Amino acid sequence: MKLHILGICGTFMGGVSALAREAGHQVEGSDQNVYPPMSTQLEQLGIALREGYAADRISDDCDQIVVGNALSRGNPAVEHVLNTGLDYVSGPQWLADNVLRGRRVFGVAGTHGKTTTSSLLAFLLDAAGREPGFLIGGAPANFGVSARLGGGEDFVVEADEYDSAFFDKRSKFVHYRPDIAILNNLEFDHADIFADLDAIKTQFHHLVRTVPGNGRLIVNGEDTNLADVLDRGAWTPVTRFAIDPAVDADWRAELIAEDGSAFRVLRGGEIVGEARWSLLGRHSVMNALAALAACDAVGIDVASLLPKLGEFQSVARRLQRLGEHDGIHVIDDFAHHPTAIQTTIDGLRRQIASAGEGGRLIAVLEPRSNSMRLGAHAAALAPSLADADLVRFLLPANLPWDAEPVIAALRDGRLHRDSQALIDDLLALARPGDRVLFMSNGGFDGVPRRFLAALSSR
Repeated sequence: MKLHILGICGTFMGGVSALAREAGHQVEGSDQNVYPPMSTQLEQLGIALREGYAADRISDDCDQIVVGNALSRGNPAVEHVLNTGLDYVSGPQWLADNVLRGRRVFGVAGTHGKTTTSSLLAFLLDAAGREPGFLIGGAPANFGVSARLGGGEDFVVEADEYDSAFFDKRSKFVHYRPDIAILNNLEFDHADIFADLDAIKTQFHHLVRTVPGNGRLIVNGEDTNLADVLDRGAWTPVTRFAIDPAVDADWRAELIAEDGSAFRVLRGGEIVGEARWSLLGRHSVMNALAALAACDAVGIDVASLLPKLGEFQSVARRLQRLGEHDGIHVIDDFAHHPTAIQTTIDGLRRQIASAGEGGRLIAVLEPRSNSMRLGAHAAALAPSLADADLVRFLLPANLPWDAEPVIAALRDGRLHRDSQALIDDLLALARPGDRVLFMSNGGFDGVPRRFLAALSSR
């Protein structure tokens, strides 16, 4: 079959493309912006990429069009598909029909930590000899690709709550029907498609409804919103994980190092073992607990996996150290929600403290996500940045809310609308020992690497 993927350079659709190519299909695709790293990965797979959504970007001999959720009515390619009667399907539906059927599916859901937890779970299953397939919304360093079919029964999928396509407004994860579902956490996000938190809870409960009775729900026992979801009904055994000793949980971690780089794992109150790894933060330890509990749910000896955590390499742009020059450390992170921003800063702060090092933490934020642009998180933004010594913003054009009150609430904050002006400001203020932490779920106009290059050349 010959497929055309609309929106092929998105992390999810790029993964779908890679799986389709590996399964033997002919694959081509188009996107408004053809850019690395996904464009590079797809070109290496021999997938033809075309820029733009004009009708002629779709070959006449394509059998099916796989439509990404970034496209909507009025898009020239969408109108061409509809007007000519071409067969079309959403990415999640294609994945469900062509890859997930007959596999044991691990779905990793949650507002935060999906990509890291999915990568970690796939890594641990692979370490246990399971040869899992996976589709992950990022680039897991241990594998070098975002998706593969795998040689075993298991398949790990990052289970996103965002909608499926312009013609299917259900969350992507409703299509996956996981046998093992991890529910990492739940907060309000995606203000462009969800009216309120309760609307997201409804979608999460739709996911819960699809997990079979002989499967397993792996649930963050500290999250009250997830407790509300389960109170609506659960027909599957529930395993809970937590760090807070006051929470009733099956799996628990005790921090050996305050920065989360070392921790003890307990099951049912009994010590399973200890782990040391390169990741930071309490949230990373929670991700590890979820992945370990999922492995246990399918009969894997978790104690044997704990030493492997030291070999796990995190996903790109998760506290990724881009480099250092003149004692100034440049770090790139995907954080774009106030909770993720706060936990990222907290993890980095704890690492600095445990190492006994000085220097300031300079937080640089691009409020790019749809929820950020709509102002859904404006009130929580300043508190989430409070532990940074200095804060700089790169504001997108036509931001519909006033960011000045956020800046006024910070100890040292400043707004920039031009990326070069931001870089010049950072060059002037950064000094040896400082950590410059860039946070965005977008390209940030290349600022993190441009700043590092400017540091190195001055």
